[in-house]
Order: sequence, then C-alpha cells, then structure tokens
Amino acid sequence: MASQRGSIEKQQFEALSDFRFRLRSFLRFSEDAARAEGITVLQYQLMLHTQGFPGREWATISEIAERLQAQHHGVVALVSRCEEAGLVRRKPSHADRRQVEVHLLAAGRRKLERLAMLHADQVAELAEVVALVSKAGA
Repeated sequence: MASQRGSIEKQQFEALSDFRFRLRSFLRFSEDAARAEGITVLQYQLMLHTQGFPGREWATISEIAERLQAQHHGVVALVSRCEEAGLVRRKPSHADRRQVEVHLLAAGRRKLERLAMLHADQVAELAEVVALVSKAGA
C-alpha cells in the first residue's frame, strides 16, 4: 500500500478516489433500482440474502442481521415489513426452534430476479475498478 518511502503515492490516492466514487455510484444505482421496484434497498438486500446461502433457499434472521451488519431487532422489523408486502414468509426452524427462517415468496422472487439482472452489469464494472485499485497498490 505504501511506497518504499512510507507514504502514499498520488496514483494510489487517485485509484482509491475512483474506487470510492464507483462504489458510491453502484450503491446509488442499487437504491434507485430498488425504489423503482417499489421496495427499499434494505428489502432488496434482505431478499438477496435469503438466497445467498449455498444449498438452501432461506436464511435465518440472525444470518440476515450478520449480512446486513444490523441489529437483530432491526432485522425483525424489516422482515415484518417484507412479510406485510408479500415478499417473504417466516417459518420456525425444524433443526432449532429458537431460530426463525425467512423464505422468499413468489412475488419477492420476481422482484429479486429483476433487480439481480439489473445489477449484473454494475457489479462487473465495479469488479474491474477493484482489480485496478488492487494493481495500484491502494
């Protein structure tokens, strides 16, 4: 990250600045795309995380809280709003009754698929920027 002299070079600042700009642009795109679907970006992320675990198509509230870096009680409220919107459904876990599984419903799946398709090009562009920043040593 630092040069031999122990300081950051101009090229590294430029790369970091570009990365932060592109990252914020991606996040803004995601917010706008979710809003166009009639949901919040957090609702989109919740639905995405229900599908993000290998070998299953649900996630626990605790797992979603971890992925969102949010408090458990805040995620419970978010799940409630998603349930009211007909996007997800809660089920008690068969393996551990203390756990609550969040399952995507058909309406949620349709919104998630549309949004994921819209995000594909944006993610590819962001990946290119990350590769460039890594090469710059930033």
